[in-house]
Amino acid sequence: MDNIKISTAQFEAKDNDKSYNLSVIEQLTRKASKEGSNVIAFHECSITGYTFARYLSRDQMLDLAEPVPEGDSTKKLVEIATMYNMTVLAGLFEKDRDDKIYKSYVCVDKNGLVAKHHKIHPFINPYLTPGQGYTVFEIHGWRCGILICYDNNIIENVRATRLLGADIIFMPHVTMCTPSPRPGAGFVNPELWKNREADPTSLRLEFDGMKGRAWLMKWLPSRAYDNGIYVVFANPIGMDHDQLKPGLSMIIDPFGDILAECRSFDNSVVTANITKEKLINAGGNRYLKARRPELYRDIIGQSHNAEQKVAWLDSEKKQ
Repeated sequence: MDNIKISTAQFEAKDNDKSYNLSVIEQLTRKASKEGSNVIAFHECSITGYTFARYLSRDQMLDLAEPVPEGDSTKKLVEIATMYNMTVLAGLFEKDRDDKIYKSYVCVDKNGLVAKHHKIHPFINPYLTPGQGYTVFEIHGWRCGILICYDNNIIENVRATRLLGADIIFMPHVTMCTPSPRPGAGFVNPELWKNREADPTSLRLEFDGMKGRAWLMKWLPSRAYDNGIYVVFANPIGMDHDQLKPGLSMIIDPFGDILAECRSFDNSVVTANITKEKLINAGGNRYLKARRPELYRDIIGQSHNAEQKVAWLDSEKKQ
């Protein structure tokens, strides 16, 4: 297909309630199908819940995790995809035959598993195994990639996925509204969420400010622009365990422009038409052709000491 319709969704997931979360995934997939969409993407760990996993032991993580594609959750996703003739992407914790545990994001259609990605930079739980590679696959003739949350903050990951052929990168997150050294960051008071109907303005100001959307706009559109790709960003709305998340799921084109964005406080879905013409005309396409890797191949590939610190997790350890 030269043109396809892609949807991104946001919803308030429940901790370790796969049946409920999959029921919402089905509802929003049905809605996207009625809008003529071919593909729908949900947030990181949308099937299992996310933030609560920071407290779980290895045995508890193994109980929560499932094999892919043999597990019940992946089978249910395939059932949903078949019911609405959609390609569906969603996240969960996965375990393999050796009981290694991964943060996974899967893509399915009516024929079964299309692709899965293991998060390269997981941090929510110490028993997670980092992914060891990039994921590029095809949906309706479009080359697609997956990078989960923090994977996208490491700019080399986005460039590498693009260089492997991806024209669309799905970027599922559970992000924003957490402490950080950057100015303006921090948690958002859950009381604002409880009072969102009576006082939507105060909550929207927090979500749209430097704790949320204003920070996102500093870097997310540039990933699309610099690489000449479509970005499909999915993020939860409401409480994710004890942290409030702002949603803002959106689709960004290769010019860095937002085509569609979830702007309500509700479980919702938005859809955008994706065209190949923009891939050709975008500046990022020219930048890729103008690269001179002989100048920086050794610099980018040189050894270094990898360091990954998450401010809000570090602050909890100190308490």
